[in-house]
Amino acid sequence: MIIKSEQEMLKAGENFAKRIIPPTVIELIGDVGAGKTTFTRGIATGLNITESVTSPSFTISKTYALPKRGCLIHYDFYRLKDPGIMLEDISENLKNPHNIIIVEWGESVANILPANRTIIKIKYKDDNSREITI
Repeated sequence: MIIKSEQEMLKAGENFAKRIIPPTVIELIGDVGAGKTTFTRGIATGLNITESVTSPSFTISKTYALPKRGCLIHYDFYRLKDPGIMLEDISENLKNPHNIIIVEWGESVANILPANRTIIKIKYKDDNSREITI
């Protein structure tokens, strides 16, 4: 799928959210600025989360309550070569059958992510558009 604007990226995330059934883990792969957090904001909108979704780059994780039960938990391990205590945090959140977990820069926690996770790759194109592969 080719995405040509921020609005299209938000809409793609929103449409993707319609297919999510908890528990689920989504790994987002892409360069800095590719649109991973924008896609996540679209997912949150599609899940009826009204809270403002921002990048967890500096806080490592952010949690948003889902309208019925469970949480959308957004991790960004960009700054962590060793996840340390965050490994415990993500392990606990993976056990909750109502959670939806989104992981950016997940190399450092790849060994605990489920094999059946959804991997979404977002690549820059020469014309400044993005290509999304699920």
